[in-house]
Amino acid sequence: MPMPVFEDYEPAGDCLCLGCAQRRRVLARGRAIPLRDGGHPAVRGARRALVLATAAGVVLSGGGTALAVNKPVPGPGPVALDDPGTPQGGRAPLHGRPATGTRPPAGLPGAPSAVRRIDRATIINRAKVWLDAKVPYSMSEYWTDGYRQDCSGYVSMAWNLGTNEWTGSLDKFATPITKDELLPGDMLLFHNPADPNKGSHVVLFGGWADETRTHYVAYEQTRPTTRKQATPYGYWTNSAKYLPYRFNGVTGGIVPDAPQPAPAPVPVVSTTFPGASKFGPGADNAYVAELGNMLIGRGGTRFYPKGAHTRWADADRQATQAFQKAQGWTGTDADGLPGTHTWRLLVERTGKDIPPVAAGGSTTPTSPSAPTSPTSPTAPTGQAGPSGVPAYPGLWAFRPGSSHPAVSALGRQLVKKGFGKHYTSGPGPRWSEADRRNVEAFQRAQGWRGASADGYPGPETWRRLFA
Repeated sequence: MPMPVFEDYEPAGDCLCLGCAQRRRVLARGRAIPLRDGGHPAVRGARRALVLATAAGVVLSGGGTALAVNKPVPGPGPVALDDPGTPQGGRAPLHGRPATGTRPPAGLPGAPSAVRRIDRATIINRAKVWLDAKVPYSMSEYWTDGYRQDCSGYVSMAWNLGTNEWTGSLDKFATPITKDELLPGDMLLFHNPADPNKGSHVVLFGGWADETRTHYVAYEQTRPTTRKQATPYGYWTNSAKYLPYRFNGVTGGIVPDAPQPAPAPVPVVSTTFPGASKFGPGADNAYVAELGNMLIGRGGTRFYPKGAHTRWADADRQATQAFQKAQGWTGTDADGLPGTHTWRLLVERTGKDIPPVAAGGSTTPTSPSAPTSPTSPTAPTGQAGPSGVPAYPGLWAFRPGSSHPAVSALGRQLVKKGFGKHYTSGPGPRWSEADRRNVEAFQRAQGWRGASADGYPGPETWRRLFA
């Protein structure tokens, strides 16, 4: 039986771009061409007859081609349909074989009407899969699930889009929202249409890191591997250009339009001391947050760069001790743990405020009626105290984006101690993520964990580093 002769059929269409041409080829190989894709009404019947005749001829001739057609082809995977040539990659179908051993469907990118429904818990759990696997960052490689290993591929995976999008197309699957509306599973997107190579990036919002909403938990795909960390709003750089979006397919969990419950009122409303058991290492309650807020109001802002929190931290001890010393107390009376007298002075706003760190290390207590300016003190980094350690400038000097000579001094000492591997240049006077990661490595080397190893240097970190 003679075999029919085939010619590559390229249907007519309105669009001649690479994406549409590729799509028409794929459709032509498997089924009739719909009218919307450039087909013709008369083609459907002829096409169907030709395919059936061909299949019958192959079977009758005893060939194995019919089986081979249904076998997944390993190959390099689908070709990107719209590659803008950016570090975020391009819009493309899923790529390669997933871990299950079956080839993922080659879905077409940029189809917002076909989004899958997904709840917030599932989005975050999908994001954690790459986090636990420590997926390496790459603009050209694809993970076993078929998603590209860059920032936009990561969000595409977490949202289960079924395609690899990029920073210029992710907003088509989402709706702009405000900062106050952000919920876990939403995204913060910065796309630079003028030059996507300069700064374009996207992260998943994992929740607020503190009550002040100045920092949030970001899930992101970046060098060297997937990471999760507290990040200043909207990001470390180009902060004002990061815009919040909500995925159109999100469902379940927290209802976006439902009014959010008001925060529980702080139970501390009187001068009655709640008891020493409410404070100190391991304590986590509303009294700790109230203590921090009162200390901030009495000049302790520099101890709380992220605001007060319910979990007791070294910042609470340092601020309490500073307040106690401002009253002229020493020894066990200034141990950093609040007692009845400390609590009463804070609630009644009596006694002396925490003084700012002045030039030369002078700390003159001031009365509550004379407000302090803890946010702009000058700290000596060249002068050393009696122990030879430069004076600690306060946590305010190490806030994201701040610039201070103490940051340079800190960086030089980190390099000297062997904890400078995250510096690609410098160190310099502007606080950066490289500084924070080097400090975190130093803190962990001291055996500290959790909030004690967050990468922000406190007085004890400073003392040990310069010892």
